[in-house]
Amino acid sequence: MITKEKVSGFDVLKVREDFPILKTLANGKPLVYLDNGATSQKPKEVIDVVKKYYDNENANVHRGVYYLSQLATDLYDGSRKKIAKFIGAKESETVLFTSGTTESINLVAQTWGRQNLKADDEVLISGMEHHSNIVPWQMICEEKGASVKVIPINDDGSLNMEVFEQRLNKNTKMVAVAHISNTLGVINPIDKIIEKAHAMDAKVIIDGAQSVPHIKVDVSDLDCDFYAFSGHKMFAPTGIGVLYGKRELLESMPPYKGGGDMIDKVTFEKTTYAKLPFKFEAGTPNIAGVIGMGAAVDYLDKFEWKTIIEYEDELLRYATDKLQKIEGLRIYGTTANKAPVISFLVDKIHPYDIGTLLDQMGIAVRTGHHCTQPLMDRFCIPGTVRISLAFYNTIEEIDIFINALHRVLKMLR
Repeated sequence: MITKEKVSGFDVLKVREDFPILKTLANGKPLVYLDNGATSQKPKEVIDVVKKYYDNENANVHRGVYYLSQLATDLYDGSRKKIAKFIGAKESETVLFTSGTTESINLVAQTWGRQNLKADDEVLISGMEHHSNIVPWQMICEEKGASVKVIPINDDGSLNMEVFEQRLNKNTKMVAVAHISNTLGVINPIDKIIEKAHAMDAKVIIDGAQSVPHIKVDVSDLDCDFYAFSGHKMFAPTGIGVLYGKRELLESMPPYKGGGDMIDKVTFEKTTYAKLPFKFEAGTPNIAGVIGMGAAVDYLDKFEWKTIIEYEDELLRYATDKLQKIEGLRIYGTTANKAPVISFLVDKIHPYDIGTLLDQMGIAVRTGHHCTQPLMDRFCIPGTVRISLAFYNTIEEIDIFINALHRVLKMLR
């Protein structure tokens, strides 16, 4: 039973009432959901908006003169404006809708990369990147004769900034880094990375999948060239994401896909393309997802970011302290500047065994390599157990998890 109502003045019990799934049972036990890094749960406000669209507003956008189409278009375009404001983009036309962070990064690699990379150029990524910010760059570099270089990480999980500066050179054309590591929770100094990259005339793309749900992001203040993130990690539906890009870069890039809505004029001899953002949004979009993402922004805008950050920091400190007291447990990613993510191993126990037994007790954690296999290789481990917290998690849930983990370890040792 969750009994503690407020921590740091944050009324978590009131917040939990907004998320219907938190009342469900898992294997007959009250659900303790600690896998927010993989996907977040959705507030009723978002669920209701998506349902309302399908119940009362369903039509295609930008195509019809009739009432429903105009209504759907207004909702769709309105969401783009909300999201642009939410991330500090000065123009809504620089916010492109994709299926998620993965497609956003692929879009940049396959358009900007194909247009700008050549033999002997370099793309600089970090040693903690998600596969979606590694593989697209490997693919386009292989095609163009360019190479991928890596910023190593220190034992505490932080980026080795000294080596970063050494490896940043006149051949570096793109720096691709995560704002927050999905595995370690480390918050990278992307302001410094962007500043130094720009001084070398390199572009920067930031993987913001893990940052947008936890910290206030302002792409204009950061001065990044591209910023990618997903809706489903920020309490919005799955299958919807965003790529922000500077206008001059987006206008210079060729389309990513061909089809309806991204065209200006089509003839059998030649096709001209639509203006931003439609040049990059071929075909019928995920209308319900976009509207749901707008609703998620409305929901998040009800809170003060300072309050969310302080509350999640308190959860992180509490969980870290409890885990550090367990004999044989090692946490990966121990820098002070972290989001509420903890990856750990206990002795030589396989993470899958821990995760499977925790599941039987109603506790959802992530196990495995978390789509960061090179990072696992860096630490010479097969994977970790990961808990990733959100502002609807509680101190009591952490206690339930810790008590269950003690029981699991007694079984496995």
